[in-house]
Amino acid sequence: MKIVDIVVASLLVIGGLNWGLWGLFEFDLVAAIFGGQTAIGAKVIYTLVGIAAIYQVLSLKAIQRRWNVRPAIAA
Repeated sequence: MKIVDIVVASLLVIGGLNWGLWGLFEFDLVAAIFGGQTAIGAKVIYTLVGIAAIYQVLSLKAIQRRWNVRPAIAA
């Protein structure tokens, strides 16, 4: 499962960078690489990033246990 966690984290970084580029420069890197927002490659990447986000949200506690990470408690 750690490999899945790493792939998911990588997809979320790609999605975050793409959103950052869009917010700063109105440039969609995924669309530029794959030939437009409606290109099948771009749609696949967008879909994978969305699935990765859902996976991350739903399995946050399990990921913390697997990686032996304890969330910091705010004082």
